[in-house]
Amino acid sequence: MSSKTGETTETGLPAAGAAARARTGPAQDAALAGLPHALLRPESAGVQLNLQDLWAYRELLYFLTWRDIKVRYKQTLMGITWVVIQPLLTMLIFTLVFTRFVKADAGVIPYPLFAYAGLLLWTFFSVSVTSGTHSLISNTSLVTKVYFPRAFIPAAAVGAGLVDLSVAAVPLLGLALYYRVHVTWGLLLLPVFLLLGASIALSVGMIASAVTVRYRDLRHALPFLLQLWMFASPVLYPMSLVPPRWRWAFAANPLTGVLEGFRAALAGTPFEWQLAAVPAAAAPVLVCLAYYVFRRLEDSFADVI
Repeated sequence: MSSKTGETTETGLPAAGAAARARTGPAQDAALAGLPHALLRPESAGVQLNLQDLWAYRELLYFLTWRDIKVRYKQTLMGITWVVIQPLLTMLIFTLVFTRFVKADAGVIPYPLFAYAGLLLWTFFSVSVTSGTHSLISNTSLVTKVYFPRAFIPAAAVGAGLVDLSVAAVPLLGLALYYRVHVTWGLLLLPVFLLLGASIALSVGMIASAVTVRYRDLRHALPFLLQLWMFASPVLYPMSLVPPRWRWAFAANPLTGVLEGFRAALAGTPFEWQLAAVPAAAAPVLVCLAYYVFRRLEDSFADVI
């Protein structure tokens, strides 16, 4: 079809526009070829893990972590010092209770060092899980408007927790020097147990954050659940106080192996490898399972958040 006012081609485009498209088409195609492409698949194709996006957006994890740290201590009088005050005061209280009234025997490790090491790891775990659980609903604008691997949001909470842990570890070093802890090769395993603890915290945080988007009840139940988990873990008491018939239940808790292994590596005492084997086997499985569940629920975040 043609007319004096305008011509159209077989494709229905104006003739002038089609001619311009023919002239600039190869240049535009070359420019577009260098841009990243996204392949969209239907839900029937199954859960798309998109692991390559985790590497492509890796720098974003750093910025989200740094943002969480700045927001957490913004307009606070004592700033990041709070990460030291909380476990230190708790350690002093429980040292008084378990050395003066209960008389708990922590073995060769002095109880203040024993308690502070446990509280250091537990505070990191509980804060990371709590922050990760609330992370998605606290970042609604990011989740609904911009594409990026959403798993980075709860992962940033764990990253911020690791920064807090590194600051709170300074008094732990002072206690180790005060009690003249012997330096052994076991210290090389400290990062291993920290990694296992961080992996478990990341797994719980990812699943909890994804579930919280749809069911906000978890926010109210989380403090109670974490309190139960703390008492079910040897944070403030040694495993020697656990009756033999219940040791298998405590050993099944992956944090038990992390706590006991961390203390043994710090003090240079023998390891209970049966306890350490549980988190070593469970942590990778939990991370993979949590990421799969997170990706499965991620498609509905923008609709229900």
